[in-house]
Amino acid sequence: MAARRLPPRSMTCVRAPGGIPQRMAETADIVIAGAGIIGLCAALQIAKRSRSKIIVLEKGAGPGEGSTGASSAVCRTKYSLDRTVVLARDGIAAYRNWPDFLALGDPFARLHQTGVLWLGNGDAGTTVREAERLKMLGVAVATMDDAGLAELYPSVNPCALAPDLVHGAPHDCIAGGIHMVETEGGYVDPVDALQDLLRVLRPRGVEIRFGAEVTGVDLRSGDISSVRWSGGEIRTPVLVNAAGPWCNALNGLVGLDCPWPLRPTRIQIVHIDRPDTVVGPVPTCADPLGGIYFRPQNRGQQIVLGSVLEEDEREFVDPDDFDRGVDNDFAAIKLHALQHRLRGLGHLRGVAGYSGLYTINDIDVHPVVGATPVGGYFVANGCSGHGFKLAPAIGSLLAQAIIGQRIAGDTEVDASALAYDRAPIEIATRSVLA
Repeated sequence: MAARRLPPRSMTCVRAPGGIPQRMAETADIVIAGAGIIGLCAALQIAKRSRSKIIVLEKGAGPGEGSTGASSAVCRTKYSLDRTVVLARDGIAAYRNWPDFLALGDPFARLHQTGVLWLGNGDAGTTVREAERLKMLGVAVATMDDAGLAELYPSVNPCALAPDLVHGAPHDCIAGGIHMVETEGGYVDPVDALQDLLRVLRPRGVEIRFGAEVTGVDLRSGDISSVRWSGGEIRTPVLVNAAGPWCNALNGLVGLDCPWPLRPTRIQIVHIDRPDTVVGPVPTCADPLGGIYFRPQNRGQQIVLGSVLEEDEREFVDPDDFDRGVDNDFAAIKLHALQHRLRGLGHLRGVAGYSGLYTINDIDVHPVVGATPVGGYFVANGCSGHGFKLAPAIGSLLAQAIIGQRIAGDTEVDASALAYDRAPIEIATRSVLA
């Protein structure tokens, strides 16, 4: 779909008694609903290629209150589809070169390049073929046997048997064979990234308003004409839905009958203190056999732990009313899996956790990005747990669709791959590892 041409800015006024013009409604070229990582990356990508007046409305009281603040922000590229690999590669490139991406000399956030370890399951041929595929797509990867793994990450157990997550019965571990590491992968502190984006957007003239909930949308001849929010009205021809788990409410205000089931989903995270007996660096690690992923946090003093299982991504909730704690059974099972995978944990200390949200696209667990049948209404929703790493690339797709201009660093992925009117993507798994 062709980029939407923005009309000249205007301001509607009336004459008060005495003939003094008074402003009735402010104007903007573009309004973005949502100041999470998707909304702010979109704002920056638009600002890089235009002088559009952009206003970002965020219903939360401050940065990180939605999905982004609870994200584990793992930056990995291994996906089943080549185009998703490329999208992740291009998004992560922005974090790897974060100061240049922002044009900011002293950002708070950085990509902690711990490496992303994909443990072998005894099928060495599959691991080697996957590594070759990722290399051909421009991803830095290495493969290694158990001895190489022990040298790099001495505390990681390479066992190729799944732990007993029902009864907790022990087993004799067996060799894992060949393992793969994305050598440039890792994680970012998500709230630091939001703070950096705020620091660069405001000097560019982008207004970000917190405690600003969209309460209504007006159309004219089927196109966006104005946005009403808790503090007034903004006349605008373009509205971007980057509202995360609140995306469906905004679609309803616009009158869009979205064919994609976008489900706000409760995601549980556990974290523990890292004991001194865990030797050597802890990677960002995907352990499909144990049904977990984990990574270090807080300068390596903690370990963060979550699920990679589809059955743990089925608790659809009201984004304004859900349990923000962690279920005891969930924590016990995941910690048992971690104790199998990470040597030296011993008696666990500092066990705590929280729950956040992300929005599952319940058809194909891929984002829906771009123009919709409503003129001037763009969406970036249903990221299904992939949103943080993809955000700079998704922002690129939105900016190209709205402004109609490519710039250096834009993702190589064509916008049609995630378009609103695309056919569902055929995938082998619907979990977060898709």
